[in-house]
Amino acid sequence: MSASPQKSTIVRSVDSRTRLLFRAGEVLAPRRSGRLARDIWFAAPPLAPADPLPPGGEPFTVTSLGAEVRGHVWGAGPVVYLVHGWGGRGSQLTSFVEPLVAAGYRAVLFDGPAHGDSAPGPAGPRRTHGIELGKALDTVAAQFGPAHTVVAHSLGTIATYLALRFGWLGTERLVLLAPMVEAETLFDGFQRALGFGPRTRRAFDDAVEEFTGLGVADFDARVQAAHIEPVPTLVVHDRGDRQTPYVDAAALARTLPQAELVTTQGLGHRRILRDPGVVAGVVAFIRDEQEYAVA
Repeated sequence: MSASPQKSTIVRSVDSRTRLLFRAGEVLAPRRSGRLARDIWFAAPPLAPADPLPPGGEPFTVTSLGAEVRGHVWGAGPVVYLVHGWGGRGSQLTSFVEPLVAAGYRAVLFDGPAHGDSAPGPAGPRRTHGIELGKALDTVAAQFGPAHTVVAHSLGTIATYLALRFGWLGTERLVLLAPMVEAETLFDGFQRALGFGPRTRRAFDDAVEEFTGLGVADFDARVQAAHIEPVPTLVVHDRGDRQTPYVDAAALARTLPQAELVTTQGLGHRRILRDPGVVAGVVAFIRDEQEYAVA
């Protein structure tokens, strides 16, 4: 679940016939309309192009919920997991790999189900969701061991908290980059775009829970974080991010007992993953240095 470019494209492409269909469904078949809206929301995005990988990495494959999840690992030492968001892939976080390895860490990244080079999960060949991503992270962690730090982008935030709460994953630190904090307001915008009413919305919420096993209100990083032991957390978010709201990240940072918010300007939702100042600040935080402000 994410306010990703793919979701934005879906919303922009809704035409008058689709809105008419949902208006009719509100009256005649709200349950069917709710399931249709759910299927549109969870449609897997087109594969993002792969970024070049740093040299020296070793490929790996693990099986999560019956799906082959593929990734790469570099270096030795305490493990840092790099978790992409909706519509992304592990290689989007490669800017962190070489600085982490140089600092004495083992960097592990992977593609979530139905993303990048990984196979689809139980949701099917053209659908996926954050629970599948969280379970994939948990399976990768079972392969490489407890985390020193998890660095999560966007939807990877909720996936990470779900793995920490319900899986075997443990971590000493968290870094949340442009985090997706909650889904309900995103669903509100989706509802307005498709033009369906309260009966279809109730059916949509029910269909989401049936599909994922988690209620809509539970897709909230603040809700999930309340169930795990607090750890030092760095939240980095850009004021101009048009995919995940900055105000949500600021609210999350205020909620977490050991969190600090670092604000950037002009990096948006994805450039924040490659900015040298952000990378340096994140690595300094992971190393527990006193100064880790993003330059």
